[in-house]
Amino acid sequence: MLSRLLWRRPWLRIGALLAAPLGWLGVVYLGSLAVLLITAFWTLDEFSGLIVKGFSLDNFRTIIEEPVYRRIVLRTLSIAALVTITDIVLAFPIAFYMARVATPRRRAALAVAVLMPLWASYLVKVYAWRTMFANDGILNWVLDPIGLSVPQSGYIRVWIVLSYLWLPYMILPIYAGLERISDSLLDASGDLGARPWRTFRSVILPSAIPAIAAGSIFTFSLSLGDYITPQLVSSTQFIGNVVYANVGIANNLPLAAAFATVPVVIMVIYLLLVRRAGAFEAL
Repeated sequence: MLSRLLWRRPWLRIGALLAAPLGWLGVVYLGSLAVLLITAFWTLDEFSGLIVKGFSLDNFRTIIEEPVYRRIVLRTLSIAALVTITDIVLAFPIAFYMARVATPRRRAALAVAVLMPLWASYLVKVYAWRTMFANDGILNWVLDPIGLSVPQSGYIRVWIVLSYLWLPYMILPIYAGLERISDSLLDASGDLGARPWRTFRSVILPSAIPAIAAGSIFTFSLSLGDYITPQLVSSTQFIGNVVYANVGIANNLPLAAAFATVPVVIMVIYLLLVRRAGAFEAL
């Protein structure tokens, strides 16, 4: 009886198949976001230290009015944008060589080389960079003979480490996007008299924009919410560090929740922007 009902109604089969994952998404993921948003409107009683469960905009007012919080938001935005731009510049030549130039054997070897850092633990890679940034680390050992030294700026250190960590997430989408470009399209450009640079500028680059936008979603969002790397390689404060400190040390969960909504709002705006560039079709 049940099998006959499912056979006659394909939509019912699809609904039964998707019920569990959609239920998990709705309850765990969207439910946690709803709890986060609700908590952001609560306040912390200064005398007792207890959470007052009532509607208030004090947390958001604090974030907007306090100059230190505004600087932290702008600093986090700038590092996320800088990491994204850096990874685009580094990833495009690698992805282009993999997709359009390399032989199948070299392409496979490069794909393994790009994926290999993802097999290592995130913390191991960050601690490795922390060791290299040390005064007696390998970077100072290499740079010292030419009169240079490791940058002391925490902002630059975070930029370097995050650019390294998220580079594979930019290479793979761009590689997939370049690989989908039809050879006949490039041949047609050449037949019409376009030189290689003109073909790249007018055919390849516009076709790769959706893939670049898709890769930027990963690099921008991961940089926006990261708090472990800034904490381990520098003392510079970013949004993630403020949220972490207010959850743990300060025990101000409402302010932490309010501050955590800032990257959520930023990412919603960012996704709306890259959607116009065709990023979702390239994922």
